[in-house]
Amino acid sequence: MRGLHKAVILTLLLAGVAEAQQRVVAFGDSLTAGYGLPVEEGFVPQLEAWLQGQGADVVVVNAGVSGDTTSGGLSRVGWVLAEGADLVILELGANDMLRGVAPSVARANLDAILADITGRGIKVLVAGMLAPPNYGVEYRADFDGMYPDLAEKYGAELYPFFLAGLGQADGLVAFYALLQDDGMHPNADGVMRIVEDIGPVVLGALD
Repeated sequence: MRGLHKAVILTLLLAGVAEAQQRVVAFGDSLTAGYGLPVEEGFVPQLEAWLQGQGADVVVVNAGVSGDTTSGGLSRVGWVLAEGADLVILELGANDMLRGVAPSVARANLDAILADITGRGIKVLVAGMLAPPNYGVEYRADFDGMYPDLAEKYGAELYPFFLAGLGQADGLVAFYALLQDDGMHPNADGVMRIVEDIGPVVLGALD
């Protein structure tokens, strides 16, 4: 009987640990997936390590797909969240912009994605993107504006620009030193800057 009691106590303790650990799903494109980097240097492992370093009992799941658009995200959100989550970091839209997809289409897809996530009772952190100046005033206003609009609509946390951490570089030379050779994706040091900037926001959203 003593052995049985020990087994029951151990089971309860392990169940308590499992319940305490929070599950974050990073749902996005190549910026989330860690394109061009060794696995351990990507956004998800670095974010998980940062959060755990702050004392958070958390696991971060990589649900990033390189090249994914908001349409692709909408098509897979259901099975991505099949195992549930405490928080979803939604980082999509950059590839829509690069492919010239109308902001109205991207907005509708993100709206549907957010409806699905929040309908499951899961918190969301919307990580926005900003269109560059050459896209024109009207496009930029529509594209940039959809993130705060939708975050407000669904009561989600908003991080306006996923790459904001790169802006802490001192000058253009330092900025480009944080990018891979393609000039678009952050290298390991760039990812570290991004994580250091968005990390406190993720931590706050978990709390």
